Amino acid sequence: MNHSDRLRHDYVQLSTRRHFLKTCPTGLGAMWLASQAAAAAASGGADKPSFQHDPTRPLSPLDPPRPATAKRVIFLHMAGAPSQLELFDYKPNLQKFDGKDCPASFMEGKRFAFIRGVPKLLGPQFAFAQHGESGAWVSDRLPEFAKVVDSVAFVRSMQTDQFNHAPAQLLLHTGNAQLGYPSLGSWLTYGLGSENDNLPGYVVLVSGGRVPSAGKSVWGSGFLPGVYQGIQCRGKGDPVLFLSDPEGVGRPIRSAMVDTISRINRQTYEQIGDPETVTRIAQYEMAFRMQMAATEATDLGQETAEVHQAYGVQPGKESFANNCLLARRLVERGVRFVQLFDWGWDAHGAAASEAINKGFKNKCAQIDRPITALLNDLKRSGLLEDTLVVWGGEFGRTPMRENRGGKEMTFVGRDHHADAFTMWLAGGGVRSGVHYGETDELGFEAVENPVQVRDLHATLLKLMGFDHQKLSFPLQGLDQRLTGVKPARVVEELIG
Repeated sequence: MNHSDRLRHDYVQLSTRRHFLKTCPTGLGAMWLASQAAAAAASGGADKPSFQHDPTRPLSPLDPPRPATAKRVIFLHMAGAPSQLELFDYKPNLQKFDGKDCPASFMEGKRFAFIRGVPKLLGPQFAFAQHGESGAWVSDRLPEFAKVVDSVAFVRSMQTDQFNHAPAQLLLHTGNAQLGYPSLGSWLTYGLGSENDNLPGYVVLVSGGRVPSAGKSVWGSGFLPGVYQGIQCRGKGDPVLFLSDPEGVGRPIRSAMVDTISRINRQTYEQIGDPETVTRIAQYEMAFRMQMAATEATDLGQETAEVHQAYGVQPGKESFANNCLLARRLVERGVRFVQLFDWGWDAHGAAASEAINKGFKNKCAQIDRPITALLNDLKRSGLLEDTLVVWGGEFGRTPMRENRGGKEMTFVGRDHHADAFTMWLAGGGVRSGVHYGETDELGFEAVENPVQVRDLHATLLKLMGFDHQKLSFPLQGLDQRLTGVKPARVVEELIG
């Protein structure tokens, strides 16, 4: 082969490869989508919103595939896991055995984060009383919340299979203790889109000075397109970093920049078909619209002095109270999922800031008024009827006193506990005044109607109009689901 023929041969090969890489992936993608749709139809159909979304408008609002009682969610996560035995799960028998050696049966075959040897049982540290027509037991740490207990449904038999913070938080929010899976908020935004073109469908608010132990993965989109991940909104300053225009750049110039960038990205999407290109388009355009909408939505100064007092708001500061009021303002403007993380509930007793008789008391005081005001506010405006509010931590606390290294701690604390904890739900079609599940007489294990994290997820999806077995996303040869492959049940007793 002479030099001219070799050049011609190399050019043909290069052109062929370039032609294949440039044009064929879109066609292959279309073939794959068609095969997936056919498979879904053959199997009776599945809740796969990706076939309904306009590819260029991935957050466009969609109707749920099944009847729904909730349109939006506010999830209040107490990062670090509050002690249910000091809040909602009253165990008078535990008080009788306070200071006694823990029964050997409690320790056999069990793993704990820090307990070693034979720990002492630890009775409730605060006084309990029954409240409301439902007769719910609530400790004196939450006197305001005790007034609204008839509006919520308590689940006292929650269980998880993780006893360390990061994997337990991942499991609670993504359905999997490993990294790389979409959060509940991402799944719902993927399935339902957003009701407001000018705000994200999924907003995250953080208080307590730190993000959760699992980091930002607990509001990530995992293998779903990036447009469905949570957007962290700050409590002070610009709601979102870099939202303001740089000095000397006016809104007309920014608008022209966004239009140009979007046009280039759309051309790229038409050529390649990568859904992350659509994510870039949506993020640029959303950021432009948010410059005014987000600033207005997060302006707590628009609320009355009475509202500020009810929540315990501190204008200009980052706090759980401010975030609760902000959550109400966001859902009334059409945000689909608002996630509040409040750090500082790791009540070991290894330090005064964590101890049940010190730091824990302060944390309770920080949330009591805000969550009560939030429920009252949503109820007064009629939003509670179709807004689902969820409260809880990633696991529970042991009825034994923590004894790190086999020694009693200076401060009073409890270790991590996966076998029993309490969560509550309100609004969005949840039966009010319900007490579901029960633990044993010392609060060690759920003995009546245990509820796994995947059961909670299945129930939340049902309230939002989805069958947990059918809301899925194809990946690596499987239809991936929030509830995974293990059996999960909808807790129908919680649904009104």
